[in-house]
Amino acid sequence: MNPILRNILGVLASVIAGGMLNMGIILISGSIIPPPEGTDMTTTEGIKAAMHLMEAKHFIMPFLAHALGSLLGAFVAAKLVATHKMKFAIGVGVWFFLGGVSMVFMVPSPLWFTVLDLGVAYIPMAYFGGMLATKQSG
Repeated sequence: MNPILRNILGVLASVIAGGMLNMGIILISGSIIPPPEGTDMTTTEGIKAAMHLMEAKHFIMPFLAHALGSLLGAFVAAKLVATHKMKFAIGVGVWFFLGGVSMVFMVPSPLWFTVLDLGVAYIPMAYFGGMLATKQSG
């Protein structure tokens, strides 16, 4: 397969895989760690209104969704692309990071979570995912 086409398809597959894992974790998070009583976590407005009721435990699943989505996306990218595997893995992490930054503006969260999430869940996890993928194939 043409390397450019393989790179494009690899990045597309990695963004889809990471996004699906992220969304899957978010969808099941309420059954693992129930949201505060009487809150509506299905809309942006509901999440904003409930933010003052959130405890640290309510941020575990979103952090895992972001971190594991970035990790998987980067891993898939590094496995599937033809060239520049780590660059594409980090690029996928940057893509998810930009999504995280946009979420900070749409749904403000406590400063400690914003710093932890943006600082650890995206680029470092993408680097780790890329390293895992390249070490396995090398």
